[in-house]
Amino acid sequence: MAAGKRQKKRLMAEINVVPYIDVMLVLLIIFMITAPLLTQGVKVDLPPAAAQPLDEQSKEPLVLTVDAAGKYYLDIGGKEDQAVSDEQVVQRVAIVLKRQPGIPVLVRGDKTANYGQVLRAMSLLQQAGAPSVGLLTEPPQPAKRR
Repeated sequence: MAAGKRQKKRLMAEINVVPYIDVMLVLLIIFMITAPLLTQGVKVDLPPAAAQPLDEQSKEPLVLTVDAAGKYYLDIGGKEDQAVSDEQVVQRVAIVLKRQPGIPVLVRGDKTANYGQVLRAMSLLQQAGAPSVGLLTEPPQPAKRR
């Protein structure tokens, strides 16, 4: 053998994929656990852009208000200051939706109201036949300069 000739060693170009498989299996388990949780709840058709006001050409919306005590108030019938029961909400909203099918339906909840009461209100509107329900919010206040 000649002193100048060496045997070249071939590089081994293998990737150990076992850690990637472990991570993939953990993610699969997480998705399997969380997927059923995501399908529960009230079906709500959210607007495509956040906090855009209703255009002036749209019909006057039907508003269901939830106060801090969890009582419901409808802005129809001229008695906006009288609380209504769950059954009355479903009956009155169903009548309005039959007369005006394209009317926007909104929920206005007090910020201290129970979250469950607001969800219950949305569920009642859905039972009455509202195809989509929106949420009313206050416009953000401008920041004060110091």
